[in-house]
Amino acid sequence: MKKINGIIMQYFEWYMNCNQNLWNDIASNAEELASLGITALWLPPAYKGIGGKDEVGYGVYDVYDLGEFDQKGTVKTKYGSKDEYLNCIQVLNQAGIEAYADIVLNHKMGADMLQTIPANKVDWGNHNLEEAKQETVRVATKFTFPGRKHKYSDFEWNWTHFDGIDYDENSKEHAIFKFKDKDWSVAVDEEFGNYDYLMGADLDFGNPEVVEECNRWGKWYLEETKVNGFRLDAVKHINALFYRDWIRNLRKETGDDLFTVGEYWSGDVSKLHRYITETDGEISLFDVPLHYNFYNASNDPNYDLSQILEHTLLKENSSKAVTFVDNHDTQPGQSLASFVEDWFKPAAYSIILLRTEGYPCVFYGDFYGIPHDNIEPMKDLKTLIELRKEKAYGEEHDYFDNKNLIGWTREGDEEHLQSGLAVVISNAGDGEKRMYIGTEFAGEKFIDSLGNCEDEILIDEQGYGNFKVKGKSTSVWVEG
Repeated sequence: MKKINGIIMQYFEWYMNCNQNLWNDIASNAEELASLGITALWLPPAYKGIGGKDEVGYGVYDVYDLGEFDQKGTVKTKYGSKDEYLNCIQVLNQAGIEAYADIVLNHKMGADMLQTIPANKVDWGNHNLEEAKQETVRVATKFTFPGRKHKYSDFEWNWTHFDGIDYDENSKEHAIFKFKDKDWSVAVDEEFGNYDYLMGADLDFGNPEVVEECNRWGKWYLEETKVNGFRLDAVKHINALFYRDWIRNLRKETGDDLFTVGEYWSGDVSKLHRYITETDGEISLFDVPLHYNFYNASNDPNYDLSQILEHTLLKENSSKAVTFVDNHDTQPGQSLASFVEDWFKPAAYSIILLRTEGYPCVFYGDFYGIPHDNIEPMKDLKTLIELRKEKAYGEEHDYFDNKNLIGWTREGDEEHLQSGLAVVISNAGDGEKRMYIGTEFAGEKFIDSLGNCEDEILIDEQGYGNFKVKGKSTSVWVEG
């Protein structure tokens, strides 16, 4: 369940070298993260993937193998063993931190056997266009999981449980092959005509056996791991009604809130609204349009800061918005690389952490750095997290009235001693903004908690202050 001023931390990045020990590392850091103000961790996919010990988690092989069986050349996953995973979740919960599991049900990879079937090649640019000529392909679609020996589930996957794949062993050709008598799902994104197919052996959610097995697995996973919620991967490629019913059934069976956020990767907020409608509001979504606003603002010297919240889920349906600055897909070298520039990160994180609306998600790579790309930890991120916990309360007043200089204040509340703050962001030169923060602060001095401005600011009798900011930077003013 989302907590007041809660913060999710995505506790992994693509290139992290954790020596199959991440679950233990998290357990040892749980108390420290909780004291900082982190209330939930988004954990990476915990099941065995095609890449074995090097698998980040999205090339899914066996969803029942959480680091327990000798498969794909390893018992442990990249992140550790099943026992370590279960212990990690328990320790997090004891520290008051919820654990959100990353769920990847769109596709499977690394089949145990090949099958020969008829298929039609489809156009990469429009998946609805298929060649008239049917061909026989040899494809990786038979999953028997010999290392697990039917423990937990005796379900075996074959080609009838999938609707397409992207490689033919006969011809050695990389193309999208749609299987005989199969149709792409409806209620998916319409990019490329129909974006049901993404990668690997694509699950056919029109097959009742697939739906039944995924429901059975979801129940098993919850009972086995005791996770508190989910991050759903690649939801725009899966029939929206499947996940709506899947999470609804799990909530009903467990009686738990099971906070759930989906990754619908689109900068078009109208598509996010549509998905929320299609799933009857059961699933929150990452605010991808807001991420792109941050990215554009950090790269365009003429960006109009007064428009930074426009056309975002944060602005238009904040109760369903999980806000973020960057993640494992947007970091350098990844398929959706759109890493927000360093100078703008304090501004972006101030927007997601110090405002009233949205459920913010902090990225591991920003908090700890990304050694693979020589990226240092973000200097002010820890301070901003602490400010959310201690200061970001009370009524909000916005001053988004200048293309180069924006700000807002929070009045604070009686429950949180000395709470209240003022934020000013510049993408051009030095400036200051006269903003109302509350008459209860009349006569009080405020200082910049980020240390960018050395001045002290005095609040006048009307509850206003002239809050300053240096050029191309962010200042967060608190009672000093």
